[in-house]
Amino acid sequence: MASKAPPRIFSPTRRIAARRRMLGLQTLPDAPRYMIDDMVEDVLERLAFLRFEPASALIVGDYSGKLGRTLEAQGVQVTQAEPADGFAEEQPYPFEGFDLIASLGTLDTVNDVPGALVHIRKALAQGGMMIASFASAGCLPVLRDIMFAADGDRPSPRLHPSIDVRAGGQLLQRTLFADPVIDQRPLKVAFRSLDRLVSDLRAQGLSNVLADPGPPLSKKALDRARAAFADAGEDGRTVEVFEILTLSGWKR
Repeated sequence: MASKAPPRIFSPTRRIAARRRMLGLQTLPDAPRYMIDDMVEDVLERLAFLRFEPASALIVGDYSGKLGRTLEAQGVQVTQAEPADGFAEEQPYPFEGFDLIASLGTLDTVNDVPGALVHIRKALAQGGMMIASFASAGCLPVLRDIMFAADGDRPSPRLHPSIDVRAGGQLLQRTLFADPVIDQRPLKVAFRSLDRLVSDLRAQGLSNVLADPGPPLSKKALDRARAAFADAGEDGRTVEVFEILTLSGWKR
């Protein structure tokens, strides 16, 4: 019996375009990268805590390059992969045998997450470790509420469906990772305006890549959203929350 194809929630074409735009925006002075910085720091802290010293590592999605540079300084042989450059996470990897695979900020917008995790596991050496971090359930609560209010009685799809802690655990179990660890942490950032939040989302590859993104907001709806965002804050700043889910496990 043929396996059932995963639902097409995200557009691969829009996803690649968003990441390419992100890579361009990241070359600008003072480009925001607090999401990737947080993920990189977390990976390094986990490796230090576990005293795990991989000889080889594959890093997927780290557009800052910080994780790779740090690991190379420790003597690790590093391979970098970027979806915007054609690396396909939902297909078998063209290389394997890594002691560590770190996937940063990409698995939240693939249609076949179990398949992507299976490919990660197959690309690991025996005894190798995966660490995958991405935006998760509970992310951007202020923006979600504002978009619903701005759209009125007929809301359009504007923000991504997300994986929560429970689903993350089920994914690791389903894809046969040993000693799985699942945790979620909030990253709070204050913004002076809705436009600045949207700008930061685009610059970090977090904009809408849904297969059916819905129509753009009308000018009146956008004005309502801007006003609602300002009203949700204090002293000219509105705090938004980015929830980061990290899945880790081993190939035994």
